[in-house]
Amino acid sequence: MLKSILKAGVTAACLTGATSAMAQDFDLSNMSDDQRAAFGEAVRDYLLTNPQVIMDAVAKLEEMEAQQQVQVDSALVETHKDALLNDGYSWVGGNPDGDFTIVEFMDYRCGYCRKAAPEVTELVEKDGNIRLIVKEFPILGDASMISSRFAIATQIVAGDEAYEQVHEALISLEGNPGEAQLQRLAETFGFDYDAVKAEMDSEEVTRRITETRALAQAMQISGTPSFVFGTEMVRGYAPLAAMEQIVAQARSAN
Repeated sequence: MLKSILKAGVTAACLTGATSAMAQDFDLSNMSDDQRAAFGEAVRDYLLTNPQVIMDAVAKLEEMEAQQQVQVDSALVETHKDALLNDGYSWVGGNPDGDFTIVEFMDYRCGYCRKAAPEVTELVEKDGNIRLIVKEFPILGDASMISSRFAIATQIVAGDEAYEQVHEALISLEGNPGEAQLQRLAETFGFDYDAVKAEMDSEEVTRRITETRALAQAMQISGTPSFVFGTEMVRGYAPLAAMEQIVAQARSAN
């Protein structure tokens, strides 16, 4: 299918650019079967002789699609700006009064979220003027859900500082988050495990997860990690250098 589409696009480009005078005389709808066959063979020969044309067409197509996606993403961010930045419950780290905001949709069991975590931390700490908002988005099974419920319940019961400690511990936790592991985390950080456990299945915890999932769906986010850098969305892992560049470009554009 892709090859057919590319051939059609390349054919039009070739006829327009290389044989524009002849193209004016062509009426493809009125060609005979023999003429169509000859025309197709000529196009085939041209592409076989000049295969780079196909690669150029693919590159141009990808560039156009990327530009269109940026516009769509910017509109999505603007439409859902309040839910992204002011939902009233998502944990806010970094500099709460920073001039630039990053929103991360994450899952504790996601390998790329784990890879991104220290780099996001380094970015925020090095910059000093970034506000980081974390969206709990458990999508990878029961272990993900248990981890998010425990983190959110910790925030409700013990506050933002305890949440930050648990968040950092869960993103690097080896093995599944069983009761023994979670109780040990509570004891390590000095908050009431029984109170957190009782809160994990509360309506409030469920509401927060449900609302975040609905927001992700509305913003066409289906995987983790996914980021919003200002008005730009990045679906998937981005290394530290790339994130720094995105932030710098966004600041310079404002």
